[in-house]
Amino acid sequence: MAEHIVSLRKVNKFFGDNHVIKDLNLDINEGEFLTLLGPSGCGKTTILRMIAGFEDATNGTIMVQGERVEDKEAYERDVNTVFQSYALFPHMTVYDNIAYGLTVKKVPKDEIKRRVKEMLELVQLMGFEGRKPDMMSGGQKQRVAIARALINNPKVLLLDEPLGALDLQLRKQMQIELKRLQKMLNITFVYVTHDQEEAMTMSDRIAVMNAGVIEHLATPDEIYKKPKTRFVANFIGESDLFSGTIKSVEGGTAVVETELGLVRIQAGDYQAGEKIHICVRPEVMQYSKEPVDGFTLKGKVKNLIFVGAQYRTLVTMENGYDVKINRVKQDASYQEGDTLYLHWDLEDAVGIRA
Repeated sequence: MAEHIVSLRKVNKFFGDNHVIKDLNLDINEGEFLTLLGPSGCGKTTILRMIAGFEDATNGTIMVQGERVEDKEAYERDVNTVFQSYALFPHMTVYDNIAYGLTVKKVPKDEIKRRVKEMLELVQLMGFEGRKPDMMSGGQKQRVAIARALINNPKVLLLDEPLGALDLQLRKQMQIELKRLQKMLNITFVYVTHDQEEAMTMSDRIAVMNAGVIEHLATPDEIYKKPKTRFVANFIGESDLFSGTIKSVEGGTAVVETELGLVRIQAGDYQAGEKIHICVRPEVMQYSKEPVDGFTLKGKVKNLIFVGAQYRTLVTMENGYDVKINRVKQDASYQEGDTLYLHWDLEDAVGIRA
């Protein structure tokens, strides 16, 4: 079992009257790529800054490698941070930027030269050591920033939206590059982003945050397929969401009465009378021109839209709610204005207690 290299216990952070982080508990495993994912203002960067030592927790305990870090200065913590802004020294060459941390520590020059060369090879910037930052592209600057952080051999690398300033294509390339570096070096990466695709692409685990609380901590696959809360279901990918009340539970099936009609889900441990949300991903939503046993959802086809990698059908329900159906190929069996009955395989629907 992996050891916890970073642990936060009952950590709270207030800025004045604003309670930004609320009784947060989090264990980060050694050698894993963990992403803090959430909308702006949810507290993810504040957590990163507290681990780094740029902010103090109001109360609670933060441990790195089993040692409390609250009483340590930022430079004494065995972590390094990479920022979105790169924070490179513009008057220094690439070589001097990368070597800076070792120079401050008065490491022998031969040792510095050897380690800078290793870093340049690692981030694929051999031949760039004499350039100044203003002579480089955004992606190249970001690699210099990463090399400068890695040369100190940190146990934990903290990355605060490091790819946010890059264009889409370069961002995707750097996602692959970062994951390659992390696996090669076996360093713990703690990564902050609001970009769900970025988080799903790179992470071993994702902590989905909302208003200072971790709502779901799990693998990308589990978070997508089995979201724990309505917020997570909405924030990660696309979802068709229905709210209702458990009407009955028989065998392995629960019948749910929603404002749009009756539906069925797996029974789980639900009891009659419980309030529930149901999450169904658009790619597994099914439809028919005839009613389906156990389901009374129906609506009219509003739009047929091509969105690049797939075709999307919007079906407007009687209350005006649009249900999304996504398919790789277009289905010519219906057109705008047709009535469709919606249903799903029981294992494709996720029940979320309200």
